[in-house]
Amino acid sequence: MIKSVAIVGCGWFGLPLAKSLLEKGVTVSGSKRSQAEVEQLNACGINGFRFDLDDDIHLANDEQSLISALDLDCLVINIPPGLRKNPNAYIARLEKLKRLISGIEYKKLIFVSTTGVYPSINGLLAEQDAQVHSEVSDKLLQAEAMFSDTASLCIVRFAGLVGPKRHPGRFLAGKKQLPGATAAVNLVHLNDCIAAVNRLIFEQDATGTYNVCAPVHPTRQVFYVEAANALGEIAPEFIEQHGENNSVTGKLISSERLLTELNFQFQFSDPIAMLDACE
Repeated sequence: MIKSVAIVGCGWFGLPLAKSLLEKGVTVSGSKRSQAEVEQLNACGINGFRFDLDDDIHLANDEQSLISALDLDCLVINIPPGLRKNPNAYIARLEKLKRLISGIEYKKLIFVSTTGVYPSINGLLAEQDAQVHSEVSDKLLQAEAMFSDTASLCIVRFAGLVGPKRHPGRFLAGKKQLPGATAAVNLVHLNDCIAAVNRLIFEQDATGTYNVCAPVHPTRQVFYVEAANALGEIAPEFIEQHGENNSVTGKLISSERLLTELNFQFQFSDPIAMLDACE
């Protein structure tokens, strides 16, 4: 039984995840990079600790206290990749983290990844279809593989994230001559991310990789026009291509494993239904 969870990265996803676990009576520790942010976590009932994987002096001086904070029943690794700015920094941070936790045996380790590991090809893509197709995807798959020797590992691949302060109506508003009018939308709402990770934490037999993506895939044109209109923004305009119909093209991320094996139910199965639950 999982009674305590450490979350590395209590930001847009990690903080509400931590709060949801507190509501279940779970002891939660969570990391932030600055002491001021740590105090904010403490005020929420989370055992906050400073953890900056770019600060080697801090990592050396505080090694034992960091190991103690990370030594709970379950660890959730939720470190934003930031790969377009510095592709190698993400891997370096994870290597430092892995060294710190090398002596800890977790009942469950959740590694938060992304559906960016899938190539842009037509068709339904399941967990086994990940492959290197760019420098970014290479680093993402390296990161996932780094913890593959953990028996209790669950890798959770989130699709495009929407929710508080991430309203998709702003993503393409006012833009013109956009390609990919019929390309599939692959999104997931924050609430469903939280629910899915909760399920993986407490489902003892859940191991391996799970996609988390809303099962309905509207076209980019239909969705982003609707999203912009919902905010009163200028709707984006897409290039009309001869021979195109309104059928969905491109990659469609499948969450079938999550739905079937864990009987998971999305709160927002259709991205259009997410619009009223974003800000």
